[in-house]
Amino acid sequence: MSALEILYFIIPSAILYATPLIFTAIGGVFSERAGVVNIGLEGIMVVGAFTGIYVNLEYGPSMGASVIWLAILAALVAGAVFSILLAVAAVSFRADQTVTGVALNMLGGAVTIFLVKLIYQKGQTDIISNPIRRFSMDGIEIWGINWFPLANIPFFGPLLFQNVYSTSILAFAVAIGAWLIIYKTPFGLRLRAVGEHPMAADTMGVNVAKMRYIAVLISGALGGIGGAVYAQTITLDFSASTIAGQGFMAIAALIFGKWNPLGALGAALFFGVAQTLSIAGNQIPVIQDIPAVYLQILPYVLTILALAGFIGKATAPKASGVPYIKGKR
Repeated sequence: MSALEILYFIIPSAILYATPLIFTAIGGVFSERAGVVNIGLEGIMVVGAFTGIYVNLEYGPSMGASVIWLAILAALVAGAVFSILLAVAAVSFRADQTVTGVALNMLGGAVTIFLVKLIYQKGQTDIISNPIRRFSMDGIEIWGINWFPLANIPFFGPLLFQNVYSTSILAFAVAIGAWLIIYKTPFGLRLRAVGEHPMAADTMGVNVAKMRYIAVLISGALGGIGGAVYAQTITLDFSASTIAGQGFMAIAALIFGKWNPLGALGAALFFGVAQTLSIAGNQIPVIQDIPAVYLQILPYVLTILALAGFIGKATAPKASGVPYIKGKR
């Protein structure tokens, strides 16, 4: 296998594994930019993964390949509804956000496994027959002309536009859209204001509680999508080990990316490469002789190293994790 073939193998796989992290990390960016630390992203992804697989199994026989979008939409709603628990506890009752997030992680895993055993009478669901599939961006033929045959572009075609997932394209669009919303719109300005100085924002007429509720709901919705995408592209079923730390990796990506959507995108791609090497490293000549156990722990080790070496250089929003009490500094 040549160096170019290795690159053609690693990059598309890295984008695949990074896609769920992109959705979830950007959800975390919205939440933390508003001042609410969402440690519960792992539990939200679990809920999204279960919902996506359940809907896929139930409606796949009648809807066919298009069921993936219904599953993603259902996971979006489930993630947003589940995140209301965090919003109520952290914003309305001013509970400790870290403890609340940990409780969400435990609750998400417990509830979904209970439902799996209740519905399927076993510890995991069946394998879905309508997963999210790859496709090649060969262009569209109109009037006898093939428009935008991106897959045929030398080097970049095989690298980025062959064997691509529609959800990966959506993830990149969400990252760019999130950056525009947070930094170029009045809503984004209010969002950042309540995360940096909620009292000043309140003085200017911004409803701090409302903005934080909205941010947490967005976080839950994107986390739910991340879970559904992961389950429908990688595991193809749901069990207790389906997500396996992806939510915590997404939290690391948003910190590594300096609470910026585009930074989180880059960090997610970095962790996507690590996951590719951990799973398919035995197929790459350069690293195939490395013991498999080292490759399997690689994503988690890199997560720890990235945070250990970067956490002091990254500055979180000033009011992140701090409950807001009206009239109190």
